[in-house]
Amino acid sequence: MKNNKYNLAVIGGGPTGMIAAGHAGELGSRVILLEKNEHLGVKLLITGKGRCNITNAEEDLKKLINIYGQNGKFLYPALNKFSNKDVVVFFESHGLKTKVERGGRVFPVSDNAKDVVGCLKKYLKDNNVEIRLNSPVEKIIISTENSNDNKIDKIILKNGEEIIAANFLFATGGKSYPGTGSTGDAYKWLKKIGHTVVEPKPALTPVIVKEKIVKKLEGLSLKNVEVSLWKKRKLDSCFGEALFTENGLSGPTVLNLSKKIGENKIKDLKIKINFKPALDYPTLDKRILRDFKEQKNKQFKNSLNKLLPKKLIPVIIKLSGIEENKKVNEVTKIERKKLTKLLKEFELSIKGLVGFEKAIVTSGGVDLKEVYPKTMKSKIIGNLYFAGEVLDIDGPTGGYNLQVAWSTGYLAGEKSNTCRLFT
Repeated sequence: MKNNKYNLAVIGGGPTGMIAAGHAGELGSRVILLEKNEHLGVKLLITGKGRCNITNAEEDLKKLINIYGQNGKFLYPALNKFSNKDVVVFFESHGLKTKVERGGRVFPVSDNAKDVVGCLKKYLKDNNVEIRLNSPVEKIIISTENSNDNKIDKIILKNGEEIIAANFLFATGGKSYPGTGSTGDAYKWLKKIGHTVVEPKPALTPVIVKEKIVKKLEGLSLKNVEVSLWKKRKLDSCFGEALFTENGLSGPTVLNLSKKIGENKIKDLKIKINFKPALDYPTLDKRILRDFKEQKNKQFKNSLNKLLPKKLIPVIIKLSGIEENKKVNEVTKIERKKLTKLLKEFELSIKGLVGFEKAIVTSGGVDLKEVYPKTMKSKIIGNLYFAGEVLDIDGPTGGYNLQVAWSTGYLAGEKSNTCRLFT
């Protein structure tokens, strides 16, 4: 008869679950990794547009913690145990060469997320982790023999199989990209056994706008722009890249603002794009004047090539109200000021967020007040641990969310190690 007793059962075969299971196995535990998909690391394969931005190279720990907002301090023990530098060392030592790109983003040299997943799979194999695919959890059985120390007795899989373990680690992720298996299954289980779940909301998700004109700009990628969020006053802003979609905006700057958008009522929320953030109004006006003088006999529609991407020009011309066939030396000061304002404050009205379907991560999850940060252990269930996106912590784009997965997963894998049991 097959032994279905383990030191640690890890639920969730994403980056968090794989690093946790591998590290626990490395320390001598008998570990089983349960994944409901046909493959491990399904969501990991699509991160960073398939290139997998594994972490960020930020060297200052305090700055790194601050990136995560008010919940960031929870990560101190996890980052001290397994920092972003340790992540790079881990992958390099397991044969995956890395490189640092703009913004401190760390990628595999191969630019292939499959290599990251392959590295983790080998780590699991080398440390004798038993992997069970197509194995969704159906039920959690709590032992209540001691009312002061509730524990998970076993979990029952959908096929009826019972898994008994000394400890259980939930690395089930959130609700983003449900097509990859992140459907928020664990939230309902955890509520039933007494945990508080902060309402999950999509974070790092594209934005839908009211203006139909963005359709003409679909696919246009912008660099070095400032995107700001407004509701009578400026609420937040980001500098970097943005992308026009069929019905709105995406790209790192927009994704990073999406959480703030989700925290506010959509009504009257606006996004403003500053196409020329390096130039103040007077300087930009002088630049436009200079361009006009150099092209004084040209029509207005042919005068903006040095200033703007080709795809953007017809839209700007239309919104400026300046007659496109007008000679540039006939453009009035008032018209020029309107053009300058348009380039500095390209305004769009927010209609909504795309939602979990295309959200990179989930905001919300298991309340951090109910988890010990030094061990990732539940304060409510004696043999339950958490790691990764299932927790109420998330960061911006740039490798920060995968760092949470690695750090919390590694720490939980170590602290849940009980190799003296069931061996």
